[in-house]
Amino acid sequence: MPPPRPARASVVALLAAVLAGLVPGPVARADGDSGSARTVSGGRLDWGVKSSFQSYVTGPIAQGRWDLQGGAATIGGSRFRFHSAKGSYDAGSGAFEAGFSGGVHFTGHKKSDGSYELDLTLSRPAVRISGTGGTLYADMVGKAKGTGAVTRASRVPLAALDLKGVNMRGAGTAVTLTDVPATLTAEGAEAFAGYYAAGTALDPVALSADVLAAAGPSPGPRAPEQPEKKDAPKGEFTGAAVDWGVRRTFREYVTGPVAQGSWKLSDGAQDGGALFRFPAGRGTYDAAGHTLDAAFTGTVRFTGNHLDLALSGVKVRAKDGRGTLSADVTSGGGEPHRSVPLITFDASALKEKDGLAAAAEAPAELTAEGAEAFAGMYRKGETMDPVSLAVPLSSEAKLPPLPDLGKASAPAEADPTTGQKADSGRKVAAKSATAASSDSSFPVLPVVAGAVGVVVAAAALVALRRRRAAAG
Repeated sequence: MPPPRPARASVVALLAAVLAGLVPGPVARADGDSGSARTVSGGRLDWGVKSSFQSYVTGPIAQGRWDLQGGAATIGGSRFRFHSAKGSYDAGSGAFEAGFSGGVHFTGHKKSDGSYELDLTLSRPAVRISGTGGTLYADMVGKAKGTGAVTRASRVPLAALDLKGVNMRGAGTAVTLTDVPATLTAEGAEAFAGYYAAGTALDPVALSADVLAAAGPSPGPRAPEQPEKKDAPKGEFTGAAVDWGVRRTFREYVTGPVAQGSWKLSDGAQDGGALFRFPAGRGTYDAAGHTLDAAFTGTVRFTGNHLDLALSGVKVRAKDGRGTLSADVTSGGGEPHRSVPLITFDASALKEKDGLAAAAEAPAELTAEGAEAFAGMYRKGETMDPVSLAVPLSSEAKLPPLPDLGKASAPAEADPTTGQKADSGRKVAAKSATAASSDSSFPVLPVVAGAVGVVVAAAALVALRRRRAAAG
């Protein structure tokens, strides 16, 4: 027998209160002192574009996929992370403008000639905010539905941002925004190849950007200059770097609902969002013979439920256009297996330019030993994340920069499905290890689950009181 109407009304009221307290709205955080115009340098933008579009692209109708470009990464089950914010911020007025790097290429509806009816690239997003409104821009390349006509446009005003109730003034060292509502503009609808009409709700936007301090008094005495770096003996090198993300779906598995884990970098390894950089490479390079032998520093350790895997002592060897990346593999905290050949990659692109012998995003595949190191999660020959290699051949050579995720600790790094926060951009949550999309980037599951728990408890309390009243 259902509880009497007053009891049901109290349960509904309680549910409404719980939902009101848990569903987040747009949040802005301003850290540091106030001031005038500042420079924005470093930071990230997290946006899923439209999660239902992702589901459509990778679903049974379009049977497509999306691919990351320019150092973009994933965060959560349905958000893309763009990096290296550059722009300006006025602490007095709250005006903000910043561009970000990276892109996403969506393809679907493959045709018999190998091309795609759905072919859309979104890259170099930028955000401009003034007052209580803002605009998200992006470079767009797409095919129109039906005709297949290709359109290219730069800095398309793609989405209108609603910042009502958000105070953008007064930030000093960082500007952070979370869950900012976004709607498709008329220009965005046209650039979106007609898949959605103007006014369609898009996924909410989050960003975190570092703000450089205002110019202060002239600095004190200059510190003594460090000795200049000397060229290594011919054929030898120091200061090289190899960039490798292992595999995107593995990173998502580690931080997803099954493993519920994270990764930690040590011994000098660096996090570039979609990749790990193993630095301080030393070794030999023979330009005439196109051979390379290098050892790097840095450790990345993945931990989670039934997971403890560390990769260190990375080495790269290349000969005759074929490269091998090996590492010391430690599982479960035991003794390491030394110099395990994890992947092979195409080293034919290793070329000399601007004082560097470099290869960018060389395709890689898993070895039999690598498959064993990953406990059979992937098979021999499966595609792994590409390898980028940079070897300085002179003291003046500069390594390619890593994606700049900024220094700010952004609430945007909280996983929308669990509420758990990431660790300095390292621990990012995902819904599954293999899915390229998800149904929603909003915190529906934890909110509903928590609310249902409260409702069940409330209903039980009402029933108990009724039984006591009947017994008494």
